[in-house]
Amino acid sequence: MISRLRGTVLEKDLEDATIDVGGVGYRVNFSSLSLGKLPAEGQPVDVRVRTVVREDAFDLFGFLTKGEEEVFLLLNSVSRVGPRLSLMVLSGMEVPELVAALSRGEVARLAKIHGVGKKTAERLVLELKDKVKTIHLEAVSRGTAPPAVSGAHADLVSALLNLGYKQPQAEKAADLASERLGAEATFQALFREALKALRSGG
Repeated sequence: MISRLRGTVLEKDLEDATIDVGGVGYRVNFSSLSLGKLPAEGQPVDVRVRTVVREDAFDLFGFLTKGEEEVFLLLNSVSRVGPRLSLMVLSGMEVPELVAALSRGEVARLAKIHGVGKKTAERLVLELKDKVKTIHLEAVSRGTAPPAVSGAHADLVSALLNLGYKQPQAEKAADLASERLGAEATFQALFREALKALRSGG
């Protein structure tokens, strides 16, 4: 099974990126947060990978930190939560925030993540509340969490720049997304709204 890829970012899309390793392109699925932090196309990259094999598919899921990968595995272990939904949860908030929300049983906050809903949020808390207290907080304390950032707006602009948009375009789209969705919107929702604004010309 593939567990790590070190190569060059060939191209990036909304939900995945293709990484060129020795002339072979691997399509890897990422959370929106991690996708936004990947280097620009043509730049070197080193990512952790989990391989999910099914009868009709062979999927790769990528992570920038060990902590993110460990949280993904726990999410994926919850009943009726597969790898795709696990990535959506990871797209909703940074790993330390997610760990804190799960350990505190913040169902309402988790339910706001796109694609989750109240019932799934309740199931996540029920099955992971104790596990994250003993495993993931330790992982975060070892320095495996993503580096601190200067705020949601800066994250959003950075993600758009990494997709190849120019600074003025990225700033304008980030501002529009924030205005339309408000301060409480998740990064994933803001990211999608900003991309929609860019594609429609504002």
